[in-house]
Amino acid sequence: MTKNLTTINQFIDQSIGEWKSIRSTHTLAFQEFENSTSKIYINHINLKNKKALEILDKYNLSLNLDTMAISIRWQAISDWEEDNINQEDENILIFLPKDENSGIVLRNKGYTESVISSSNYFFDEQNNLHLKTIYQSTVSEERICFLSTHIRSRFSIIRNQENNSVIQTSHTSEIRNIANLKD
Repeated sequence: MTKNLTTINQFIDQSIGEWKSIRSTHTLAFQEFENSTSKIYINHINLKNKKALEILDKYNLSLNLDTMAISIRWQAISDWEEDNINQEDENILIFLPKDENSGIVLRNKGYTESVISSSNYFFDEQNNLHLKTIYQSTVSEERICFLSTHIRSRFSIIRNQENNSVIQTSHTSEIRNIANLKD
């Protein structure tokens, strides 16, 4: 018997909150690695939010009932920088389901290349969310899964688009800050 697949709405609702992230990134081309810790804030945003409307406008799309938008903000400290400088940023993601288990994600800023981008997503039989983004020179593939209610795991691979060689891999463990949960 096949397990019911998660819907994007369920996955996003389960992801809302504040998370502590521990990430290890391996840049294979330069044989270097980076460890970083972050605070990540994932929130629903109104589709009439100015940033969300700008993304939809760039793709000449209008709102529909199935569209869902979130904001992901983060503050990171990396051992890559000698001064351990805090880095902050925000990404707006708009999910456009094709069906219950797959669709498209529009982003104001890509994961690999810092340009407006779109990704295809789908859920596998283990309820892992898979994202694939094709940029100008690279392809990013991510897999995000819940190990428990308050622990997520993310794996990513960045490939060179020209020859399909692996440029970078990373693994991230994300732990929900349950002290900030509302009853």
